[in-house]
Amino acid sequence: MVDGESWRIREAGEDDIAALALVGRATFLETFAGVLPGAAIVAHCARAYAPESFAAYLAKGSRAWIAEAQPGGAPIGFAQLTAPDLPGAEPGDVELKRIYLLSRFHGTGLGAGLMASAVEGAAGHARLLLGVYASNARAIAFYTKQGFARIGERRFDVGGQLFDDVVLARPLSS
Repeated sequence: MVDGESWRIREAGEDDIAALALVGRATFLETFAGVLPGAAIVAHCARAYAPESFAAYLAKGSRAWIAEAQPGGAPIGFAQLTAPDLPGAEPGDVELKRIYLLSRFHGTGLGAGLMASAVEGAAGHARLLLGVYASNARAIAFYTKQGFARIGERRFDVGGQLFDDVVLARPLSS
């Protein structure tokens, strides 16, 4: 468990599925409202952040870490590792499928805390990969600061519309 002044991070389990789905929907909407078409956001969130989607990931061995506001324990962010499904993935890689937190908690160290939890959870893998919206300069700057470098690109489906992502990788083993 990782604690900050106004938050804590712990590994998520089946009892956290509803909270993961809530945070996924809230942060995706908060990040992309006014950037991506609203109908695409709604359709994407209904599919990608449904509790059943998180349950399926966990059943397949995905790991997640949930961030909770303190006091009270309200879910405010999470990170999720999965088997890689990105261009440029190689044997031994793992994907940081999601790392999301509510914007109110940006700048508190929570993003770095979630990243540290994911990196620790990825121990034994060669690289940590992720895909990020190509126009999300703030996220790309954060990932670069965290040791990621561009290895490719992909098209990402958001509610039936395709958008450009960059694929980043961070070496994990020395």
